Amino acid sequence: MTQLHRLVVNGEEIEIAVAGLVPLSTVLRERLGLTATKVACGRGECGACTVLVGGRPRMACATPAALVREPVWTSEGLAAESADLRAEFADRGAFQCGFCTPGQVVHGCAVLRMEADRPVEGRRERVAHALSGNLCRCTGYQAITDSVCRVAETRRTS
Repeated sequence: MTQLHRLVVNGEEIEIAVAGLVPLSTVLRERLGLTATKVACGRGECGACTVLVGGRPRMACATPAALVREPVWTSEGLAAESADLRAEFADRGAFQCGFCTPGQVVHGCAVLRMEADRPVEGRRERVAHALSGNLCRCTGYQAITDSVCRVAETRRTS
């Protein structure tokens, strides 16, 4: 059964017809044209489809759109906030094929928000643990973790 559902995506309120358990990733990609949200596993295991729902990382492929009640932020909507992180990814070679990069960056934005008021001690371990749900088949995770840690430090001192 199709129902009208209200979503706030990247700060814009929309009303969209959603049937049953249609994944949020399908709505974002196919209905709204927000294709930075990648779908790889389709089961919520790899993190390529990571978006923020209510400020928390969620796997959009495993999240029924009709159940989303909090604001959704995608890679496109976080472009300004993530500019320094994306630049750091490029500088450190934290991506190769780029398929997982939007999910990594979205998740990185959430981690950076968390790290804003936390002590420097233990940061690397916290960041690595927080990002562990986002798989990357091309790089080692060191450059990704280094990028998030560097931006956290830069933001803290500015």
